[in-house]
Amino acid sequence: MNSFVKFLSLILVASMVFTSCRKEESVLIEGPQDQALKANSVVASLMQRTAMNDGSDDNIVDQANCFSLDFPFTVVVNGMEITVNSEEDLDTVEDILDEFDDDDDTIEIEFPITIILNDFSEVTINSLDEFEAYADDCSGENEYDDDIECIDIEYPITVSVFDTNNELIDTITINSDRDLYFFIEDLDEDKIVNVEFPITLVLSDGTEISVSNLDQLEDVIDDAKDDCDEDDDYDYNDDDCDNCTTEGLVEFITGCDGWYVKDLERNDTDLTDQYAGYTFTFDAEGNVTAETSTETFTGTWSSSGSGNNITVSINIPDLSDFNADWMLHELEQESERQVDLRMPNDDELEFRSNCTP
Repeated sequence: MNSFVKFLSLILVASMVFTSCRKEESVLIEGPQDQALKANSVVASLMQRTAMNDGSDDNIVDQANCFSLDFPFTVVVNGMEITVNSEEDLDTVEDILDEFDDDDDTIEIEFPITIILNDFSEVTINSLDEFEAYADDCSGENEYDDDIECIDIEYPITVSVFDTNNELIDTITINSDRDLYFFIEDLDEDKIVNVEFPITLVLSDGTEISVSNLDQLEDVIDDAKDDCDEDDDYDYNDDDCDNCTTEGLVEFITGCDGWYVKDLERNDTDLTDQYAGYTFTFDAEGNVTAETSTETFTGTWSSSGSGNNITVSINIPDLSDFNADWMLHELEQESERQVDLRMPNDDELEFRSNCTP
């Protein structure tokens, strides 16, 4: 074989090898197109809405659902200066507001502060006027907004990215809502993204669901997105029993005796002083006894429901001021045990006991 023929043969072989390698590489990189996470798809939109910054967690301070305050910040609560370094410090703010029932509560934010919008962009606010301008742009209490709060994605999750323009493969680990939000924001038609399954989703009641493909992921988020109270209101007191159970209430209230009436209001009338000197005992069989130095009154009590929707029914025939289907508002153990019951018409009944747990 002469040199020219040998040269042509080498070129032909090289071309076949190169073509074969490119074909195998393309199949390996692209993966199944029907399972790729695509820009502007329904599942991508649902994932991004689930990852959005929820601005309602600090409504006790800013009364704005579309942004949150970046920690740390300082507020003056009823004249007391508090530096808020975390969500746990918001409980301290609430404790100060709850300390007295008959005072005028005030919260003043010290500027400058930084706010974090739903899309995780940050804005420095230097005055109350600037702050109110941003707050006025938010949706009001319990109005529709884009963020999905009834389900969370458990991190980390891993994705493989193929860019059809430069044929580069990258493996990315996403560790937070912020990471996921910006990752989906940057998706474009030139990128093929394969998500590594399974992924765990957590419902608002704590239930965990494992999904194994994009179709399941879309279905679970879509089913759950309106399946809870997102608490997009400014009533900081309406979620104090998120973790309450009827079993916990029974243990809490029957574990102590010597309960007394700290506050009783019915139909805008303060009845607390009428029951000074009364002590109450609740037992696990549903009996309640009220005693004074000279009299004893017996009745029944029961509870049903869960979380912030526990009903406590009290019936003491000779003490009608207590008789109602109350909503359990809060169980608290500080220096004293407290059982706080409320009614939609603002009636209130609070029992306290100074027993030791």
